[in-house]
Amino acid sequence: MNFDRLISKIIKSALSLLIILFGVNPVFAGANVATKGEGDEVPSYVRSDITGFDFHGEDLHLSSIAGAVARDADFSNVDLHGTTLTLSDLKGSNLNGIDLTDTLSDRVNFQKTDLRNAVLINMIASGSSFAGAKIDGADFTFAILDSEDQRNLCKIADGVNPTTGVSTRESLECVGEKDSYKPAMPAA
Repeated sequence: MNFDRLISKIIKSALSLLIILFGVNPVFAGANVATKGEGDEVPSYVRSDITGFDFHGEDLHLSSIAGAVARDADFSNVDLHGTTLTLSDLKGSNLNGIDLTDTLSDRVNFQKTDLRNAVLINMIASGSSFAGAKIDGADFTFAILDSEDQRNLCKIADGVNPTTGVSTRESLECVGEKDSYKPAMPAA
């Protein structure tokens, strides 16, 4: 990763944190700012048990699913951009085609999920687990992942996202062989 991309990731992460913690929503020229219309309800599933629920195709952007148990739920083709998923358990869920752009997804259990064709741009997923996830066609551009997760995802990365046109390997910054990736910071 070059220095400019690293700085861009850090700035986007800081801005996301400001929005989440303080409700500060800075607007920049060309920014993609998600808003719900006045009077629109923003769904909240904080600390809920939504195991097995079917949300297929729903618009849940800007909602909160923090601390929720949502195992084996169907979130396929759901718009969840700008959502908070912190400390949630999505093990075994169908997330095929989901939009998780600009989400705070730290410490989330994505084990054995179907993330094929998902858009995960600018997602903060530190401390999350992707073990056994299907990621063909997923776009992880500018996503913040633990280096171990990134390394493991590069081993299985394949396909091109049908929405963004970005290859999964490119979005994960994988290089060369299937088990190689370019770490965010050079090793000391």
